[in-house]
Amino acid sequence: MRVLFAGTPAVAVPSLNALVNAGFDVVAVLTRPDAPLGRKRVLTPSPVAARAEELGIEVIRAAKVDAEVTARIAGIAPDVAAIVAYGGIVPRAALDVPTHGWVNLHFSLLPAWRGAAPVQRSIIAGDDVTGAATFRLEEGLDTGPVFGTLTETVRDDDTAGDLLNRLSDSGAVLLCQTLSAIDAGQAAPQAQSGDISLAPKLTLEDGRLDWQQPALALQRRSRGVTPEPGAWTILEGQRIKLEPVSLRPDVKDLDPGMVRAEGKSVLVGTGSHAVELGRIQPAGKKMMPPADWARGLAAAGKVVFE
Repeated sequence: MRVLFAGTPAVAVPSLNALVNAGFDVVAVLTRPDAPLGRKRVLTPSPVAARAEELGIEVIRAAKVDAEVTARIAGIAPDVAAIVAYGGIVPRAALDVPTHGWVNLHFSLLPAWRGAAPVQRSIIAGDDVTGAATFRLEEGLDTGPVFGTLTETVRDDDTAGDLLNRLSDSGAVLLCQTLSAIDAGQAAPQAQSGDISLAPKLTLEDGRLDWQQPALALQRRSRGVTPEPGAWTILEGQRIKLEPVSLRPDVKDLDPGMVRAEGKSVLVGTGSHAVELGRIQPAGKKMMPPADWARGLAAAGKVVFE
């Protein structure tokens, strides 16, 4: 079975590896163009591009699937296209090229969390269980019929990065199973059913912690935006980056945003009870333990996060 693989970030690499290891003929990879990374803004291949080149697979770099890219895909003549977090829309003309269409691995239990940030939104919302689904790609936003699903428990301390890494590994197995079923003529996709929720891409503002909210909501948000775009707050007009906070229901005497150091712990008041800070990165400095940052609190007097 000739497979075109479309994907860009690191979470798509396990699926590419799984397809190759399972014996599928991955004839080409479609990925986003090289992007500038680091302080020196060095053009760097996507993780999928880098892995494809290691495997000796042809790489098509494209920010969008236009007529030229569609023609290149048609020339490759794939039987099916597998797509995992490519990061661009596939138009109708390209959807019609592979004999068996495009199969998308999506990291949610559709129709829950359709969109670009399903894992992040699931954690922020406080879901106990999420999962992954393979479905036939259509022109609509993650609306196609579902081939298969798997479930994954959301752990109390999961960050989006933690959960996405687990789903990328188990989802790679599901993707291989789906393509095998299609190849054998045994796939029977079913229309999506259930409550629809949307998962738009996170913005920097999604990472800001509103200390008027309850502690549990802040803890979930800080986990859901880690590692990207990251949790943050404002102190004296400067943005301070935060790692996920933990719950301290035993402390209820702090007003929202008020900061207090207790030994090696740094506590912050919320709309309910306090939370305890993880590592913290003041503006212009590196990430550091909260106790190191708190040494200057006594001299600063009253400290309140905005």
